[in-house]
Parts: sequence; structure tokens; C-alpha cells
Amino acid sequence: MNLYSFKKYILSAALLFSAAACDNYLDLTPISEETSSIAYSTANQIEAALTGAYETFQSSDYYVWDQILLEDVRTDNDYAGGDNPEIFAIDLFNITPTNSRVLGWWSSLYNGILKANTVLDRIQDVTDPKLTDERRQQIKGEALFLRALHYYNLAKNWGGVPLVLESTTTTDPGKIQLPRATEAEVYAQILKDLDEAAKLLPDTYGRDATVNKARATAGAAYALAAKACAQEPAHNYAKALEYIAKVEASTANYRLLDSYADLFDGNHYNNAESILEVQYTGGSEGNWAPQMMLPPSLSGDTWRKFVVPSHNLIDAYDAEGDVVRKNASVIFEKVTDWVDEYWGNAKGSSIPFAYKMKNAMGWASTDRLYILRYGDIVLLKAEALNETGDLTDAAAEVNKIRARVNLAPLTAAQTATKDALRTAILNERRLELAQEGQRWDDLKRHNLVVSTMNNLQEIDLRTGQPTQYNVTEAKTLLPIPQQELDRNPQLVQNPL
Repeated sequence: MNLYSFKKYILSAALLFSAAACDNYLDLTPISEETSSIAYSTANQIEAALTGAYETFQSSDYYVWDQILLEDVRTDNDYAGGDNPEIFAIDLFNITPTNSRVLGWWSSLYNGILKANTVLDRIQDVTDPKLTDERRQQIKGEALFLRALHYYNLAKNWGGVPLVLESTTTTDPGKIQLPRATEAEVYAQILKDLDEAAKLLPDTYGRDATVNKARATAGAAYALAAKACAQEPAHNYAKALEYIAKVEASTANYRLLDSYADLFDGNHYNNAESILEVQYTGGSEGNWAPQMMLPPSLSGDTWRKFVVPSHNLIDAYDAEGDVVRKNASVIFEKVTDWVDEYWGNAKGSSIPFAYKMKNAMGWASTDRLYILRYGDIVLLKAEALNETGDLTDAAAEVNKIRARVNLAPLTAAQTATKDALRTAILNERRLELAQEGQRWDDLKRHNLVVSTMNNLQEIDLRTGQPTQYNVTEAKTLLPIPQQELDRNPQLVQNPL
């Protein structure tokens, strides 16, 4: 078995184990009061439980890798690669309820919710004097933020989902087989959690950036709340601007880095633009996603990679003359061991590779993934200003982003109308945030998934024919995993 096959075997086994463990998040063995009091009686124990809740970022396929499949491969940014039929199905919008990755995504997110709920429910039991009132409130705020983040990722992919707001201590079907809340109800809960979290959390935990960028802060809560306001069905841009103002006022002093390349060069972790990032340290706490994407010269292997930037994305960089962000995001390399049906369809063709994570390090990379970054919030502010009628200030925010990468300000034609400026902002977000798990949200928020994907002219060089995506509005929501439907008769499937 070669390295790739061995790694796939290990990952598959881990996924199966995780799915088996997480799948029963609503069917847990009851926990006695005695056991609970012993498990969470000291400050160290509740801190360990919180650490376990954060571990979802590193141990869950969702935050390590699957966001890239959902947010970039499922859009006009990337093609699927590798040899996994379920990943090609994601790219081509042929996702079924029995797709194992769908179950994995659902399970990972609810597992994270379970961990956050456990912290919220058990922290009241801790009487250890070493747990100060200030730290108790911070822990509660951190857990509320984490729960809100997981529900945000559920809502934007599935729509309405069951709201599980306490840890499960019963097997009573009437309490564990919950129906779906509406999408609006889920977003309302997200914002409720984030509002409370922001009141409990500090702007910073001190001067150590390795702590401030690793833990939820008030700035992170406000930033996520702004994104949720824009993404929710009502698109409350006025409220999003209120949250963004609080991000800007934070004593954490978020700012755009002078150099865009510094965000992704591996030498500027926990920087001033980072609001929250996953703290990969290598080894057992390493990031395996770069190995799935980087070219042979950087990954040290020869098998076909799972994410390939699209012609449409490369053309978008070139049309804008955006050399800085293109070079930071994509690297081209001639490949002799396999072929890509969109880039040459022959060995030796030059193929683009996703390049924002640059160090494979044998499946244990220290490359970071931004959960929230200020550049995203600046462009979200531009979008919100435009949608509320302030086109002049909206253009000014976009031009801050463009100036950093040596691009001229938006033209008079691009800023003449709300529609024209909206198009310019969405294009700017695409170029700024490609490979960071944002493109799907942008298209869906503006009801552009169907038209964007069906209008693509991507030629499959094996046949010479355009790829037919055949996207429908129903396919903009993921199917509820079949295994969940089988176990919970209260769930109703999304339209397929």
C-alpha cells in the first residue's frame, strides 16, 4: 500500500469511527448526577472540556477539509480531483442523502454542538474556588460562540435543522427525536448565542496572540454575528453594520496587513488581520489538508490532488490584472504522473494547484486556516453599505482591499449603481477569499448559485463538451443524511 492509499485508509477508518460515535448524538446513554458531578467538579476539568470543544476545529474533517469541498469545489472556484466518486458528486451537484461525506459533515457539526452544550450545562456544577467568576463567564461565552459557529455552518448548508440546546441525558424518543426548526429560527438562535457571548467575552486575553487568535473573543462573536445577519433569509444588513462597527472598535485593533502574501506565507501566524484561526502546531496537532491539494514538488508525492482551481477563477484573476492575489493563491506545475480533464488532459500539462496553504509536511502541516479574518469583514462592510444605499462609502471599503494588492480603485461604471457595485464587491470577495471557504456563501446569499453554475463554460477535454451542472434551486441545500432520517421520524428531507 503506498502512502496515499495508507493515508486514505486511516482517514476512512477515522471517519467511520467518528460517524459511528457522532451519529448517536441524540441517543446518548443517560449520565447520572453522581457521574456528572465527579466529571466536572474542578476548574481543570471544565477547562479540559472546553479544550475538547475547541478540538472540533482540528479533529473534525469539516473544519480541516470539508469546508473547502463545500465552499470552493461546489462553486465556480474549483474542480474536484483525486479518485473519490463522492467528491466528484459534490462538484457536479449529484449529492445524495447516502453520501458518506454528508453524514460526516452533519455528524461533525453536531458533535461540536454536543461538546459546547456539555460545557454550558456542566459549568454551573463547578464549585472549585480556582475557577474565578470572570473565567467562568469567559468559558460560557466561548462555548456559546462555538455552538453558534457550528449552527451557522449547519444553517447555511441545510437550512432549518434541529436545535439541540442542552446536553443529552435521556433516551426518551420524545426528547431526543427533534423536528427541524426553521432556517429563520436557527439564525435567531445563532444571534442570541453570539449576543450573549459578546457580553461575556473579552476583546483580548492579554498580549499573547497565540491565545487571542485561538480563543473566541468579543470581536470574533461580533464578526460572526455580522456574517450571520447578512446570510440569514432576511439579510439584515443594517444590523450587520452595527456588529461590524463593534469589530472595528475592539481593543484587539484588527487591521489589514500591509502585504496580502504575508497572510499565507506560513511566517505570520496570529497576525493583526486574523480574528480567529485554527492553531495547527504539527505532529498530532497537524493539518492534513495541504497534502490533499499541493503539487508534487511541494507535497512529495505523485497522486492526483483533490482540488484544482478552475479556468473561471484563473480567468477572473487575469481579467483584473490581480497578480498579487493570484500568486498567493495558486501555483502552476507540470504534472507527469496523471492527467486533468480540464487542464490539458495529457501528462506533462501545466496544472494550477490551490496554494494558500503551502506546506504539506507529511500530513502534519502547521499551515493555518482562518475561521474569521478582518479582510472578509471589510468586504462584508462594503456589501452591507451598498445594500443599505451608501455606495460612496461602500466603494471606499473595497478600494482599501484593492490598494493592498496594487489594483486601481473601482471605476465610475463599477460604482454607478447598486447592482454594478454589488457585482464588483462579489468579484472582489472572490479574488480576496478564494480557497478560504467563502465563495458558496456569497453566491447563495445573492441567489446566484443556479445562474452562476449553469452558465459556466467548462470544457471536459476528454469529450470536448461543456460540463453540465444542471443546478436547481433545490440543490442549493444539502440533503439530510439518510441515516438521520431513518433514526428520527421527526425529520423531513430537503427537496432533492
